[in-house]
Amino acid sequence: MDIFVLGINHKTAPVEIREKFAFTPSRLEGTLNFLLKDGFLQECVILSTCNRTEIYATAKDAVRGRETVFNILGEREGFTRESLEKISYFHACQDAVAHLFQVAAGLDSMILGETQILGQVKQAYETAAGCGSVGKVFHALFSRTLGCGKRVHTETQINENATSVSYASVELAKKIFGRLTQRSVLVIGAGEMSELTLRHLLDHGAAEVTVTNRTRERAEKVACNFGGKTVDYEDMEKHLETVDIVITSTGAPHFIITKPQMARIMRARKHRPLFIIDIAVPRDIDPAINALGNVYLYDIDDLQEVVTSNLKDREKEARRAELIIAEEVKEFQAWFKALNVVPLITALRKKAETIRQEELQRELSGKLEKLGKKEQKAVDNLTKLIVNRLLREPVLRIKEFAVEDKSDAYVASLSRLFDLEAELPQEDSDLNSGKQNINKIGGERLK
Repeated sequence: MDIFVLGINHKTAPVEIREKFAFTPSRLEGTLNFLLKDGFLQECVILSTCNRTEIYATAKDAVRGRETVFNILGEREGFTRESLEKISYFHACQDAVAHLFQVAAGLDSMILGETQILGQVKQAYETAAGCGSVGKVFHALFSRTLGCGKRVHTETQINENATSVSYASVELAKKIFGRLTQRSVLVIGAGEMSELTLRHLLDHGAAEVTVTNRTRERAEKVACNFGGKTVDYEDMEKHLETVDIVITSTGAPHFIITKPQMARIMRARKHRPLFIIDIAVPRDIDPAINALGNVYLYDIDDLQEVVTSNLKDREKEARRAELIIAEEVKEFQAWFKALNVVPLITALRKKAETIRQEELQRELSGKLEKLGKKEQKAVDNLTKLIVNRLLREPVLRIKEFAVEDKSDAYVASLSRLFDLEAELPQEDSDLNSGKQNINKIGGERLK
């Protein structure tokens, strides 16, 4: 059995393509059932987010499994095989497992180390389990995946530093004020970045939103969205005397607040700290006000420097996360490969038990027929003990070589040595050629 993933994400396709392959919750169950209906795919989980759609599945042969999924996706959205190959990626066996662990840990996300994806992976697994499309292998795989994701976020600091300009503003504000609870915010201008920064501040406790803009209609719209109030643009300076945080992003061609103005404002504030986020280009605030005490001014370049520094920190933590993932992949692979030798061990035990029973019955019907029930039971137990003792070491060795690269060859040799071929599950005659192709295409971006 092989594990594989076929996917499309933000690295391979633009949003107008990704949205065609997005699965709403109402469509997931039907698609999972459709994928499994012919029995070639054995287990299946679909991970569908705004940045990716990935189909994880198990099959006797990953190469043919990929073809099955390609055909279904192509028919579903009217894409040709060639066009699907250009926007998708395919990983098989260990590479598929490693990819899933990286996704869950946030290493494959648009924002490195983000935590939301772990919850989305959990939801995808639970949805598939509820539809009956998850079996023994995927129960184990996704359980370990979730554990791996938690380990990465617990044992590293990959998600502790801001990687967006708007969120960097929150980090800086918290360094100045400690907690943002009940801190008041004045928004000057009403651009998209201002709204995003304001949202992050409010999520961390800021309150009392006031919005001012040269166009009052626009200010009222933003204020309404955030439960705030508006003030006239001409009264802006008066409100600067009372608020704690200022977000400014106007289209003014000149400074809207100069150093002399700010000096006057700070005297009226009795020099209480004022945090200013100047996102405008050109800048709204005269940088000379940094010379004034208790004024903390950051422009877009300052914020970008914080983001760049934080990204470097996350990249260092990502290397630590990769070590955790490698360890988790190795442990899962050991468990998964051991499944391949279970039929061999079962067949070996079955054959040994058959021989034991045949020989025991022959003796109990011949030389040992005069034994009483108690003695017959003793002989039965003795033969069981001998067989178990003989098989103990071979079974342990079989489990040990299951994790080796040549385990398939060992299984084939042992099954032939003990004449167990008839007892083992028979795969389709063309699977061997398919498996030989996995090493050629596994883990590569399809082109």
